[in-house]
Amino acid sequence: MPITPATATHSSSNGTADAILLELVDENGVTIGTAEKLSAHQPPGQLHRAFSVFLFDERGRLLIQQRALGKYHSPGVWSNTCCGHPYPGEAPFAAAARRTYEELGVSPSLLAEAGTVRYNHPDPASGLVEQEYNHLFVGLVQAELRPDPEEVAQTAFVSPAELAERHAADTFSAWFMTVLDAARPAVRELTGSSADW
Repeated sequence: MPITPATATHSSSNGTADAILLELVDENGVTIGTAEKLSAHQPPGQLHRAFSVFLFDERGRLLIQQRALGKYHSPGVWSNTCCGHPYPGEAPFAAAARRTYEELGVSPSLLAEAGTVRYNHPDPASGLVEQEYNHLFVGLVQAELRPDPEEVAQTAFVSPAELAERHAADTFSAWFMTVLDAARPAVRELTGSSADW
């Protein structure tokens, strides 16, 4: 795994880990500052830049992941292929490609922008708030997955019908349906009408 700011061990002069900073934005997605990751998610939440990735296989099935149980935010729930936050000054496209590799051990064979969506989703289980300006990406995955167990508990490729069954039976992230619905036009363009997204 390549060493990136997300995977490297950082220590400051006093021996504590460096804080991970997020990019704060206004309602138009214009950067207005930074905040430490956990503090940005404390109620009522600070609007910050995020991204969500939806990757599909050659049969038009969506790759979903169950978040690792050790994650502080939304552990153990199912969600889209990959999601996260760009570092301050990092392009959302670059962040999406970076985190997909870090979490799933694979680089998309195609990755394209699919718009943005702004939402405010409290997470009842953790008490944290997702107040996000989210950049959406759709693409294809053709290589074998090598998930990082500290990030991902399980993965699955699902058709729309299989996703509906899982969504009724399993717990999904608070933001999942919001980002999927916002990405649907690009998903349909990518997968074609036969995939039924």
